[in-house]
Amino acid sequence: MARLTKAQREWRPGMPKKRRSTKVMFASTVLLLEAFVMFFATLVVFGLRRGEFSPALILGVGIALSVVMVAACAVLNKPWGIGLGWILQLVLVLTGIFEPAMFLVGALFAVAWWYGIRTGIRLDREAAQRAREQAEWEAAHPDQASGPAQPQSP
Repeated sequence: MARLTKAQREWRPGMPKKRRSTKVMFASTVLLLEAFVMFFATLVVFGLRRGEFSPALILGVGIALSVVMVAACAVLNKPWGIGLGWILQLVLVLTGIFEPAMFLVGALFAVAWWYGIRTGIRLDREAAQRAREQAEWEAAHPDQASGPAQPQSP
């Protein structure tokens, strides 16, 4: 039998489902897209600048940065996770030193990161407000809080 996750082990009937952070979902999406771009940029630098840098160095650093971007998705819900994401944005922009087109690509991804974080925070705040208002309403109307009325059969 498959092992249960912590959330599955702790679940009890009637427990509300824990909401996932929109900010974390947006940030994860941007980081995963950046990981793909970093991988393909590594191949570009490998093809164009193989004579200037060691191929092992190019591939090692590029693939390592891609892996770090993917791994950073796992820590975005920690207090320092968003800071790590900002550092990775800076690193992506600085890869333009090796391939000038990456200055533009990195800047565009940094804008996408900023927008995703900003919008995600706003949406999370609105969702929390809606949840508080729903809980207040359900407390004030306990007879109607069980959900939509069931149709009566004749």
